[in-house]
Amino acid sequence: MGLPSGLEVLAFFQGVLVTGQDLVGQRIKTIRRQRGLSQAQLAHPELSDSYVSLIESGKRTPTPAVLELLAQKLDCSLTYLVNGVTAEQMEEIEVGLRFARLALENGEAQEARRRYAELLTDTSLTGLAQLRQEAEYGCALATEACGDRREAIRLLKGLRADTERPMSVEWQVAVAVALCRCYRDEGELGEAVRVGEALLGGTTRPAWTDALIELGSTLLSVYRTRGDLLRARHFASELLSAAELLGTPRAIVAASWNAAFVAQETGRGEEGMSLLERAMAIHSENGDHRNLARLRVAYATMIVRTRANDVEAARDLLLRAQREMSESSASVLDKARCQIELGRTELALGNPRQAVENTRVADEMLRDSRGEHWADANLVQGQALLILHEDEEAAVALNHATEAFDPAPMRRWAQSWLTVAEAYDRLHDHDQSIIAAQKALACVGL
Repeated sequence: MGLPSGLEVLAFFQGVLVTGQDLVGQRIKTIRRQRGLSQAQLAHPELSDSYVSLIESGKRTPTPAVLELLAQKLDCSLTYLVNGVTAEQMEEIEVGLRFARLALENGEAQEARRRYAELLTDTSLTGLAQLRQEAEYGCALATEACGDRREAIRLLKGLRADTERPMSVEWQVAVAVALCRCYRDEGELGEAVRVGEALLGGTTRPAWTDALIELGSTLLSVYRTRGDLLRARHFASELLSAAELLGTPRAIVAASWNAAFVAQETGRGEEGMSLLERAMAIHSENGDHRNLARLRVAYATMIVRTRANDVEAARDLLLRAQREMSESSASVLDKARCQIELGRTELALGNPRQAVENTRVADEMLRDSRGEHWADANLVQGQALLILHEDEEAAVALNHATEAFDPAPMRRWAQSWLTVAEAYDRLHDHDQSIIAAQKALACVGL
């Protein structure tokens, strides 16, 4: 989301000027006195001295034209009257935001986080509600990209809870998408659903927009993640229909992306491939580098699942995505997922040593979170180590995987538990193999 222009900033503050009118009046009064002017002298000839008095006392909200007139008479910048910063300070803030955003877009997440954090310590931002919101939102995205999703969630929740700085609908949706995604990736699926459904209106949908389609697609991924495939299939159909009606590249890509995996997981693999192929074709012409790289990973994952003969093509896609992610705002989790899928493709291609190397990179990236994706990295690593006859290391990796998979019997983990059961059987640990098989059955309600 780009920086607003000076006029847009002014328009925003004129919209909320009622809440800050006392400060505006105080600034006018202070500068008037510094200039040695009376209220009558400031007012003449365009305004009445009583009107100036009402403005200074906070009892009247000046129009944009009056504010501009007063700024000229007081020989000060309009930005200072409106929000208490000089034109030079405003320019410095805008430049700082621009560099922070560029750092994030170029994959320098730590640098972006540092720059956003520095901006948020600038007291000049206090009265600049919209620019402060952008800085907080950018800081949350940079924090997520660094892998610190708990802190990102805290920042995003703070934005949503701030009633003193009202957000536009577009901002509300953007924050909801990021918060829903962070909750999903932290495994807090109930919270993710709550955030998504709060804006999408439950059974009564608002008018669909590109932004709401993106939120819907994120919510769809949560339904799929928690194994609610019946609901996911119904909602995927609704999203695809809404995207077709809108007809915009952004909406079609967003809806097709997660609907593809719903199709694959409900036995319609080729339909899922078609949806992703369409999304790839559209996004290649219209999309940003980060999401294009993430889409390549999704497409490669789908190839491995549905077209076993095209695994080499999947590897090529993943290697390209890996390069693109290193130059974009891709998060630690995005990069780790790419490494896990690379490990899986190398395993399928008969390269277990390379699979171990890929998954160990992902293991390091995700070790602090120890969530589902960390478990997935260890599961693939364990399979590769078994092939290499490094049984002790394989057992360690499998134990790590089971620790993370263990908390709840979710349908989507059934296949993973079966893989764990087979791996333990190869290690001749029949007790653990039986336990893993029982957990696989529990995941499907048996």
